[in-house]
Amino acid sequence: MERCSRCHRLLLLVPLVLGLSATPAWAGAASVDVLRALRFPSLPDGVRRARGICPADVAYRVSRPAQLSAPTRQLFPGGFPKDFSLLTAVRTRPGLQAPLLTLYSAQGVRQLGLELGRPVRFLYEDQTGRPQPPAQPVFRGLSLADGKWHRVAVAVKGQSVTLIIDCKKRVTRPLPRSARPVLDSRGVIIFGARILDEEVFEGDVQELVIVPGVQAAYESCEQKELECEGGWREAPQKQQSHRTQRSPKQQPPRLHRPQSQEPQRQVRELGEPQTAARPREGRHPVLSPPL
Repeated sequence: MERCSRCHRLLLLVPLVLGLSATPAWAGAASVDVLRALRFPSLPDGVRRARGICPADVAYRVSRPAQLSAPTRQLFPGGFPKDFSLLTAVRTRPGLQAPLLTLYSAQGVRQLGLELGRPVRFLYEDQTGRPQPPAQPVFRGLSLADGKWHRVAVAVKGQSVTLIIDCKKRVTRPLPRSARPVLDSRGVIIFGARILDEEVFEGDVQELVIVPGVQAAYESCEQKELECEGGWREAPQKQQSHRTQRSPKQQPPRLHRPQSQEPQRQVRELGEPQTAARPREGRHPVLSPPL
């Protein structure tokens, strides 16, 4: 009887062991708050607090190109997820065309990026070099450079990428990557800039989160609302002040390509992040992922 009981316990453990061995290291991982990881709450050079979408929300104004970067594996110790959601609440300087986030490999190859402006561009290159530049997704006809607050969700799954703006516009583009794409996590992740590029992000950012799986991108519209209680929202005209915060004669410093496989640690060790106020829950309908 005791032997049967012991065998029964072992059989119960088999599915668990098999499940653990077949599950990627990042599966089920918590979302990664990129702003906290890059120490935005501690207000590094070029970053200051600003009013968010609603009066209780905390945002960060980036007025000049600070060195806002960190080793990728510091944010994704188990590797970057194959399918993922990228969520952000952002307001750029009017007319801006610049990167919001860029991920580089240890060799300095640009693997992932989201470029805001008109149009919106999604950059992706896996370990096989796919997709090639002509096939990189471009969302023409969409603009995020109007000086207004926008909630943006990006869902990457399989061979497609979907862009959702303000829970109203949803556009899907092909993403012809390899069947088992891998992004090198031994490089660096950079906010608002690209290596050897003078275009830098200028504007306000309230949220920047990466979540394994695509469900978070579609559920974000159920949990958040662009408008605030009482119909109040900060006027986008105030965004014009970004033009006066940097002298026209000043040229932003260029970021240099890493010289070795191991990226330079450009930020201090992560500290205990401050908790920003969360926007009020809204009543937008849930968007379903494409079949």
